[in-house]
Amino acid sequence: MMVDLPDTPLRGAYWVRPGRLLAGPYPGAAAHDRAMERLRAVLATGVTFFLDLTEAGELRDYRLDAQTLAAAEARRVQHRRMPIQDMDVPTRAHMADTLDTLDNALAEGHVVYVHCLGGIGRTGTVIGCWLARHGMDGSAALAALVQLRGGDTGSPETAEQRLMVASWQEDAAL
Repeated sequence: MMVDLPDTPLRGAYWVRPGRLLAGPYPGAAAHDRAMERLRAVLATGVTFFLDLTEAGELRDYRLDAQTLAAAEARRVQHRRMPIQDMDVPTRAHMADTLDTLDNALAEGHVVYVHCLGGIGRTGTVIGCWLARHGMDGSAALAALVQLRGGDTGSPETAEQRLMVASWQEDAAL
C-alpha cells in the first residue's frame, strides 16, 4: 500500500515527526560533490542535529562539510555518533543512551536527522524504539515504521532488530 508522505531530501528518508525528526540513509557520499549535494538537501529541511548510528571509519566523514555548509548560511549544526554495528542491535543500555540523546536534541529545539548507512536496519531499530518510548507498544511501533516508510516492510532489517523494537520497554532491566 502506498501512502502520501511529506517531502524528504533523500530517497529512503522519512519524517517521523514532520519538521522535527527525520530518519534515513547516510547523508554523505564517497564523491565530494555528491556529498555536498546530499548534505545541502538535508540541511534545507532545517536539520540542525545529526544522530549518526554508523561506526567511526565505516563511511566518509561528512561533519566538516555539514558544518561548512551550515556556516555559509549563518547556521550551526551538531553531530553525535552513537555507533551500532551494521546488521546488529545495541545493548539495552546503549539504546537507552541513544534515545536520551535523541530526546535531548529535540527538547533543545533541534531538527534531528537519524541515520545509518541505508536508513533501514539500525535507523529503523532506533526509530521503532523511540516510538515505543513515546507511547506505542512494540507491534504498533513496527506498524508505524511501515506507514512512515510508505508501505515498505523492510525496516528494521533483521529479525533481531525487529525483536528489539517489539519488546522495547523503558523499565526493562538495562
